[in-house]
Amino acid sequence: MVVVVVVGDRFRVLTDAQWELLELLLPKSEGRVGRNFSDNRLIVEGLLYRLRVSGPWRDLPAVFGPWQTVWKRHRRYAADGTWDKVLIALAALADVSGDLDWVASIDTTIVRVHQHGANAARHTGGSLELHESAR
Repeated sequence: MVVVVVVGDRFRVLTDAQWELLELLLPKSEGRVGRNFSDNRLIVEGLLYRLRVSGPWRDLPAVFGPWQTVWKRHRRYAADGTWDKVLIALAALADVSGDLDWVASIDTTIVRVHQHGANAARHTGGSLELHESAR
């Protein structure tokens, strides 16, 4: 029996087109030992909702199911490299279609040394280094 849960628009994060693309990149539960994954879209929507609102896992709305399930799936996908593969595939697709703008940003903020590190002895080679380079 398949149970389909419709998440209200308030909690919807992905469009149907985005989900169709993402679904191709995520692992399937068929053929794995143990129970099959519950609704993968619902779990990923819950994960993205939690990232969007920056809340703790325990505050995830009940429409996404138990927060532990969402957390476990996120942890599994992070550990097995699924999220890395998804990022690489989506970046490559966006680059090919011209939707990705490669911009490098350099932060020039000055970071001062900690007060205990200011008086630390520095061994940079000193005069020995200067004499060797002159040879």
